[in-house]
Amino acid sequence: MDWNRTKSIFIFVFLILNIFLYSLYVNRYNEAKDIEVPGEKTIEARLKDDNITYGSLPNNIEFASYMTAQVHKFTIDEFSNNNQQITFRDNTNTKVRAIFLKPVKLRNVSDDASFTDFAVANVNEGASYALWKVDREERIAIFFQKTNNRMFYYNGSLKIKWNTNNEVTMYEQTMIDNIEEMEQQETVIPPLQIIQTLYAKGPLKPDSRITQMKLGYSTLVKLTRTQVLVPTWEVRVKLSDGETEEYFVNAVEGKIIEIQEDKQEGEEEDWGVE
Repeated sequence: MDWNRTKSIFIFVFLILNIFLYSLYVNRYNEAKDIEVPGEKTIEARLKDDNITYGSLPNNIEFASYMTAQVHKFTIDEFSNNNQQITFRDNTNTKVRAIFLKPVKLRNVSDDASFTDFAVANVNEGASYALWKVDREERIAIFFQKTNNRMFYYNGSLKIKWNTNNEVTMYEQTMIDNIEEMEQQETVIPPLQIIQTLYAKGPLKPDSRITQMKLGYSTLVKLTRTQVLVPTWEVRVKLSDGETEEYFVNAVEGKIIEIQEDKQEGEEEDWGVE
């Protein structure tokens, strides 16, 4: 290990973080907290007026740390399954596509656990990913890498595609490694305050229900291969028409994170197999 180079990278990362953290300290409550004005309705009352509902919220997460990680560069030697044809999807070898020469049967596409079982059995480091979403209409399942049961949203992703015979035909994978938790603990904005931010900024629509809130991580800063990851609330909302939307909010600063472009990029790729 080139310790001097590694030390320089971390010093650079910490310098950048100091700037960000000062900004967060100054702006956090202005951005994330709609301060209640005497005489105005509480957030609970306003949500009730718009028929926006939610169940029990996580109430035991008070602190979390920033993290750093490196984007993994794959080598062909990592893939020893003779049933997989491997191609790299970029010139940096950080995204791989595997096509199965003989498609792999899923145990039960109605059971989410069958996708996890497939990943563990057939994907390099598959056990380090957690299932995030299944689109049974498009026949795509999306995973993200995890640490301590917290997902790295759109970092270290795994997407699998299956055919009409319920057989997996291919998957695409990215990975992060050298994941390090920074020592300093940051105060996590409470879930109800995050809901209040989404309501004030407009994403939350009347007659919707918040079905899930989870704490994970998303990219704050990209430094070539090194990334700084910030604690992030994922808010999953079921709309009045039955559709589901996800919102991501910086759990330290309270700003809504716009990662729609990343989602569209992943969804519009041509898998080329039915």
